[in-house]
Amino acid sequence: MDHDHLHEEGTSHEHGHGHHHPNSKAVSNRLARAIGHLEAVKRMVDREDDCSEILTQLAAVRSAINNAGKVILMDHLNHCIIEAVEDEDYDKIKEFGDAIQKFVK
Repeated sequence: MDHDHLHEEGTSHEHGHGHHHPNSKAVSNRLARAIGHLEAVKRMVDREDDCSEILTQLAAVRSAINNAGKVILMDHLNHCIIEAVEDEDYDKIKEFGDAIQKFVK
């Protein structure tokens, strides 16, 4: 998937094959919030705040990132993979399986 990239307007484009992912903007917003949250957790560490609270906040960041990933997975399944099946693009389907394996580690 090295050839995939996200354009500023929130659409995914693969070389020679582009389509819109309806949740790209929502995912981008979720990730921006997770980044802000993670930066706040880093400040907590720098201040030597309570370890239990830091761990709780890290768990919240992890959950936010996982939820963003789930939205991306479903978008990919509902758009790219349906198209790959229609086109009998088994390499794209295998790539998706590999991506799922990495995501659920």
